[in-house]
Amino acid sequence: MSRRVEEATAWVYRGIWGALSKWFRVPTEPPSLPVDGTEQLETFRPAEGFLRYLKFKFWFFLLIADLAILAAWLALLVAFPFAALWLAPLAFAIAVLPDVIAYIAIHLRYDTTWYVFSKQSLRIRRGIWVIHETTITFENIQNVSLNSGPLERFFGIANVVVDTAGGGQPGKDAHGKQQMNYHQGLIEGIDNAGEIRNQILGRVRRSRTAGLGDEDASSSGWSAEHLIALGEIRNTLADLQKS
Repeated sequence: MSRRVEEATAWVYRGIWGALSKWFRVPTEPPSLPVDGTEQLETFRPAEGFLRYLKFKFWFFLLIADLAILAAWLALLVAFPFAALWLAPLAFAIAVLPDVIAYIAIHLRYDTTWYVFSKQSLRIRRGIWVIHETTITFENIQNVSLNSGPLERFFGIANVVVDTAGGGQPGKDAHGKQQMNYHQGLIEGIDNAGEIRNQILGRVRRSRTAGLGDEDASSSGWSAEHLIALGEIRNTLADLQKS
């Protein structure tokens, strides 16, 4: 888009965002977590590269759609010139209005996504029409991984995927073996994914050694990855004993 169109859509977005925030009572502040009097919450949102990534994907597919609309209109112009001229405003609206709507939707997705860390847990919030908040305690985390595709790497972002043991009765796979129920938290579009993963692993390690009479475990040479692997082995053995 040109700079004027960008500025115009930004102005429209600010107005619509204010109206939507009021009508749907969308929280404008990040979520909170219970903490003691001395703890400071760590609050952040996706990187600006994530917003550029979302825009790039949209404009790429929109360009294809706009070219298809233009080709159809030109074909109509050749076959039925009068009808094509009469339908030109409609074709223009079909090509342009989605640009503004998508700009607003993309920014809404970006502006309503928050990540909050405390010593004991993390909370993820996203959504405007339906607000989703996921809270994950570090002691329940089973695995932490990173993923990023070529396009995400081009924009300097990656995702942190957090797997936790879910509630309820464990199910069975196709071979009849017991499986744990897992919940997943997604910290997407951040530019310091490795640092965030290490922070989570460190807090997982501290949460599993705290209060167990083994506070020196963190200095015994066991990394957070080792502790998570041992937890997975323990869960597997427990499943085998139940089967």
